Amino acid sequence: MLKIDFTLDPPRLEKKIARLWDLSAVKIRSIEESWDRSHGSPVFTAAGRYGSRGWTEWTEGFQFGSALLQFDATGDRTFLELGRKRIVERMASHITHFGVHDHGFNNISTYGNLHRLMGEGRIEWNEWENHFYALALKCSGAVQARRWTTIHDGGYIYSFNGPHSLFVDTVRSLRALAVSCRLGHALMEENDRPVSLLQRLVEHAWSTARYSVYYGEGRDVYDVRGRVAHESIFNTNDGNYRCPGSQQGYSSFSTWTRGLAWAMCGFAEQLEFLQTIDDDALRPMGGRDDVEGFMLKAARATCDFYLENVPTDGIPYWDTAAPMLAGSLRHLERPADPYNDHEPVDSSAAAIAAQGLLRLGRYLQSKGLDEEGRRNWQAGMTVLDTLLAPPYLSTEESHQGLILHSVYHRPNGWDYVPPGRKVPCGESTMWGDYHVRELALYVQRVHRGDPYLTFWTEAREL
Repeated sequence: MLKIDFTLDPPRLEKKIARLWDLSAVKIRSIEESWDRSHGSPVFTAAGRYGSRGWTEWTEGFQFGSALLQFDATGDRTFLELGRKRIVERMASHITHFGVHDHGFNNISTYGNLHRLMGEGRIEWNEWENHFYALALKCSGAVQARRWTTIHDGGYIYSFNGPHSLFVDTVRSLRALAVSCRLGHALMEENDRPVSLLQRLVEHAWSTARYSVYYGEGRDVYDVRGRVAHESIFNTNDGNYRCPGSQQGYSSFSTWTRGLAWAMCGFAEQLEFLQTIDDDALRPMGGRDDVEGFMLKAARATCDFYLENVPTDGIPYWDTAAPMLAGSLRHLERPADPYNDHEPVDSSAAAIAAQGLLRLGRYLQSKGLDEEGRRNWQAGMTVLDTLLAPPYLSTEESHQGLILHSVYHRPNGWDYVPPGRKVPCGESTMWGDYHVRELALYVQRVHRGDPYLTFWTEAREL
C-alpha cells in the first residue's frame, strides 16, 4: 500500500524537476542524433539504447511530443523547432491511420501540443499554422471515432485486435475525439449523416467504465473494486459482452498495472474536460449527472485500487497477480525492488497513474471533497517524488532513457534482461519517458501559477 507523504508540495520538488529537464534535454538530443528513422519508431531501450518493435507505430508521437514538452518547460526553442520539423515530416500518416486505437497518443502529443501552445500564446500566433494544427486534430478525432463497434447498450472504439475487442488503454485516446469536438467537427457518414464526436466519446467511456472496470458488485468471483481488465471481448453478432481478456497482463482476471493507469488518467482528465461542455450538449447522453457520475465512479475506484495495491513508494509491479508475487502481499509492505529476481516493476505505469491521481485530487477538491481530494493529490506527489530520484531517474547521460525500470510486454518476453539478471530492469520506454515529462510539466505549472495544463486550449478556438 502506498505510504502517502502529506508534507510534499510543488516547491519541494522544484529542484528535482529542474534536474529532470536537464537530463531530458540530453536524452532527446541523443535519440535525435542516433536514430535511424527507417527502423520506425523508438519503443524501448536495450542496454540503454532505444530500439524499435514492429507492432504498431504508436510511440512516434511520444518521441516528437517530448521535444515540445521540453520547450514548454524550459523555453528552449531548439526543441520547439525540432518537434515542429519532425511532426511535419513524419506524422501525417498518423492522422488518417484507420487501423489503430492510438490517435490520442500520437496526435494529441504532437499536433495537440502545438495547437495548445499557440492558443496559450507560448508560441507566436500564425493563422495558417494554427489552421494546420486544427485540421490535423479535427481529422484525427473523426478517424478515431470511425473505428466503431455497436453493442446492445452502446458502443466503443475497437482495438487493433478487431471489432470484438475493447482495450482499457483507449480511454485516453478519447482526447482525440474531445479536441476535434471542441473545434466544431463531426464525423460524416453515408448520406451526409453527422455523428457526434461527443456522443461517441461518452459512449466509449461508458463501455469502458461498465466492462473494463470492476466495482466489487459481484460481477464474478474475482470482482474486486477498482481492478481493470485490459481487454473486454464482445460477440459482434449480437452485441453482447462475453468475457475479459488480456494482451499484456498476466491473466484475464488480474490487473495489468499500466492498463489500470490508463484508466486512472483517462477518466480523471475527461472529468476535467466535461467542465467545458454545456449541460445541453450532455442531455442526449443522459445529462451531466449521469455522465460525470459513471466517470467519477470509475476514476475513484481505479485510483483507490492503485493506492491499495502498490508498494509503499508507489511504483507498481507489472501486474498485481504476476505469478511470482501470487500468494504473498509482503511486496506491498516495502518499496518496490526493481532489481528483484522474480517480477519486473513498471515505472511507466507509475508516471501515468500519478497524473491521474493529481487530476482526480484537484477535481474532487473543486467539488468540496477536500479530504479525499487531498489524499489523491498527495499520493500523486508521492509517486512523482519517487520517480524523480534514483533508482528510477536515469542520471547516466549515456543511457537514452529518462526513467528506468519500465517494461513493455512481459508475456511476450520482449523486454531486455541485463546479463546476470532474471527479469527485465534498468530500461526505459518511450511512453514512460513522455509521461514523466508530462507529469513534471503539470506540477511545474501548478507551482509557477502558469495556465493549468490540459490537452486542449481555451484560447483562439477556430
